[in-house]
This record gives sequence, structure tokens and C-alpha cells, in this order.
Amino acid sequence: MPLSYIPSPPINGFHLGPLFVHFYGLMYVIAITLAVIIAQRRVRASGGDPSVVGDVAIWAVPAGIIGGRIYFDITTPSQISPHTWWGVFAVWNGGLGIWGGIAAGALAGIWRLRRRGIPFAQFADAVAPALLVAQAVGRIGNYFNQELYGRHTTMPWGLRISGHPGAYHPTFLYELIFNLALAALLVWLGHHAAIKPPGLFALYVTGYSAFRIYEESLRIDYSQHFLGLRLNTFVASALTIVGITWFVISQRRRPATEEGEPDDRQSANSAPDSGEPDSSSMPADTK
Repeated sequence: MPLSYIPSPPINGFHLGPLFVHFYGLMYVIAITLAVIIAQRRVRASGGDPSVVGDVAIWAVPAGIIGGRIYFDITTPSQISPHTWWGVFAVWNGGLGIWGGIAAGALAGIWRLRRRGIPFAQFADAVAPALLVAQAVGRIGNYFNQELYGRHTTMPWGLRISGHPGAYHPTFLYELIFNLALAALLVWLGHHAAIKPPGLFALYVTGYSAFRIYEESLRIDYSQHFLGLRLNTFVASALTIVGITWFVISQRRRPATEEGEPDDRQSANSAPDSGEPDSSSMPADTK
């Protein structure tokens, strides 16, 4: 046992009158609120309409929760708790698969953006850091649920788990720190590098997925395995490749004016100045 360690939480919630509030759920409420506020500020700063963020969130957040729970139920059915007919819906006990949540939330968000005629690329770049902040805050809920930890460690930041000897890697804490660092990096790149949309979102997909490959190598909680590796290792590896490819393609794409679509100033400057009216612009009966 290391001389210093992170203690296990003594409680996982509190009573508010007859209602028991789980810290896990509370952290998600705080995470969603922060994500909306940050995204609104970034959309406004980029010249967009911040009210779009709220409209997208109303649909994307429930879709993300449903998608995350479906992914968890399908990939880890033995971990559904409690073992009743309604256990598949018990998100307050933990069990949201990030991949399913992001996929379902993104699809709902794209649908709302298309309905409002708003380009996805610019909006995605604005919300990418906000998503990372939300994911970081959500990981605090994993601490109170005493879940998503890694193998034994003797490091001074090892985590004690109730009913288990020794200390464990607090992988949720590693991800929390990484998510905040990546969010800060994306904000910095947005101000100091000429990255074409949706390059920042592609880097979010790449960076987060790449880190999950490392995180999955430490985690010892239950997971489906394939070829000796955790299922999420394959998902993270595939998304890392997708993110890198997406970023490269988005940055190599030429602006519209370079793809045969002349801008207005070039069209005006190229018009002949013969001193006589252009017959093509005259009414038909004067030709």
C-alpha cells in the first residue's frame, strides 16, 4: 500500500427531501450545463447565433444519454444493475458508453443543424472543446460510483476502492486531466493556427480516441474481449484512424474560389470595358 492515496468516497449521493440525488447524475447535469455555456460563447465569438446551441442540446443530450445506455447494455449486458426488467434503464447506477453517446448525440445534432440550414463544420469546431469539458466533469461521477479504475499501482495517487485491497490507477482521473488539456489545446489552435473546419472537431475525435487506447490498457473493469483485447480498444483504434483521415482531408480541401467558383470581385474585374453595353445583358427585343 502506498504511503499516500486517493480515498474512496464515503457516499455516492445525498437526500433532498424524499429525493435521493446521485452524484453521478448531478455531475452529468453540471457537465451538460457547462458544455452549453461554453459552446454558446464560442458560437457567438465566431459570429454565429448562440441560440442554436440550446436548440441542438435539447435534442442531442437525450439522444446521447439513450445512445450511451444502449451501447452499454449491448456491449456489457452482464453489468446491467439491478437485475430486473427496468435495469436496462437505470442510468443513475452508472453505465453510459461514451461511443454510443457521442454517435447518437452527433446524429441528433446534425439533424437539427440541417433543419435550420446551419453548416455542420463551423458548429462542430465551436462545440468540440465544450464536449471535452463536459466529458471531464462527467468523469467525476465515476469516482463517486467507484468505477472505471485501472490495475493495481503503488503510485502516490493510487485510488482506494471499498472492499478491495491495495490501490488502483484512477483512470477516470487520467481522462479528466487529458480532456481538459486537449480542450485547452483546441482553443489555442483555433486562435493561433489556420485550421479549416471541421479540423478542430476531427482533432477532438483523434486525440480523445488515441488516449482511450492507452486508458483501455490500464482498466480492469469488465469488458467484452476480442483477440485478447478489450472491445473499446478496437473502437478507439478505428476512430483514431478515422479522425486522422478526416483531419487530413479537411485541411487539403481547397476553398470554393480555388475549385472553379470565381468570387464576385474577380467576375466584376474580368468583365470587358468596351464602352458599349453588353448585348447579353440587354432585353431580348433590343438585340
